[in-house]
Amino acid sequence: MTIGCPECGTLADLSPLDARSVARCRVCHYPLERRSGRSTQAALACTATTFILLLPANFAPLMTVQILGTQHSSVLASGIAAMWDDGWVLLALLLGMFGIVLPFVRFGGLALVLAAVYAGRRFRGIGRLFRWTLALDVWAMPDVYLVGCFVGYARVTQNLTGRIGAGGYCFIAAALLSMVTRALLDRRTVWRAIAPEREPAGDGPVVSCLACDLVQPASQVGHRCPRCGLKLNTRKTDALVRASALSLAALVLTVPANLYPMTASTQFGRHMSHRIIDGVYQLFHVGLWPFGILIFCTSIVIPVAKVAGMAWFIGSVRRRSHKHLRLKTHIYHWIDELGRWSNVDVFTIAAFVPLIHFDGIASASPAIGATAFALVVLLTMAASRAFDPRMMWDVRDRKRP
Repeated sequence: MTIGCPECGTLADLSPLDARSVARCRVCHYPLERRSGRSTQAALACTATTFILLLPANFAPLMTVQILGTQHSSVLASGIAAMWDDGWVLLALLLGMFGIVLPFVRFGGLALVLAAVYAGRRFRGIGRLFRWTLALDVWAMPDVYLVGCFVGYARVTQNLTGRIGAGGYCFIAAALLSMVTRALLDRRTVWRAIAPEREPAGDGPVVSCLACDLVQPASQVGHRCPRCGLKLNTRKTDALVRASALSLAALVLTVPANLYPMTASTQFGRHMSHRIIDGVYQLFHVGLWPFGILIFCTSIVIPVAKVAGMAWFIGSVRRRSHKHLRLKTHIYHWIDELGRWSNVDVFTIAAFVPLIHFDGIASASPAIGATAFALVVLLTMAASRAFDPRMMWDVRDRKRP
């Protein structure tokens, strides 16, 4: 069974693995297949349960707070709806897609694919559907939203009495199961159940699908992959240009995201605003230093590291550098994986804004910095998705005699 490494493009022959084995690329050491802890049946159970739990998680009360005999309850979409009503339409759309719409789409589609594989019944378009659910993996963020809710709940209950509702417990379970699903999903086994890999015919040049890694003759470039339906290309189209433009836009927006306030609040007639660093300081000041460290890492360290890392990768391709290729590949993989967690801070705002709404006493709303920061996260994630790490390894083939 021959596939192309998704990180460096090297062809690899995979033999059947036992339950605890890992197959790594001989060039970049990327894990091509991992059987330890993977199970299609367990992934199906977790996926279906996650999809079911998302229903009460979105409609049952999430959290309730009380002050001076007055109480407010919120559902998962309350903060997003409040942002929309206050005129922060772009921010509401981004958080609504990441936290509510895409989780339903991803886990619903994934449950359908895994159920078909488990029953041994492939339907037309199953490869395309599985490809789309994998593409949505980093964009569907119930786990990130959950961490934001924890931070928001901890901030609110510093001064108010609060409790978690039935929807909150369902959302906790759904978000945790979504992470378990990511760990259990055996992508390679699912792809083989949809259409197995075969040895390329003849000794001619071949091309590897950029989505499912299926190897096809080079003459098929421009045609659709027979397994996942993606158009076959040797590399992602205009990858360097798109990644450079998106990274530059993210760098520009980093300035207002850090200089302008993320939230504006009123307490007993006193108006205050908080930037990212102010929120970190406040968490440390009230003793919530673990959450302060978390927000500092996700909101400051990771975005800066993502922009710097993308600049390194893009510069490496332009300079045709052959140094530290394996290191750059591993760092790219971590940047692509961790980028989604930068949204914790904006999800925190969505969690506590609807709870702090007591007329004449206290209120809170997002500010311009929140929209700028959400766009930074979106652009950096899109940049890493647009970039093709195989381009860094192309120089290795050029230097061969």
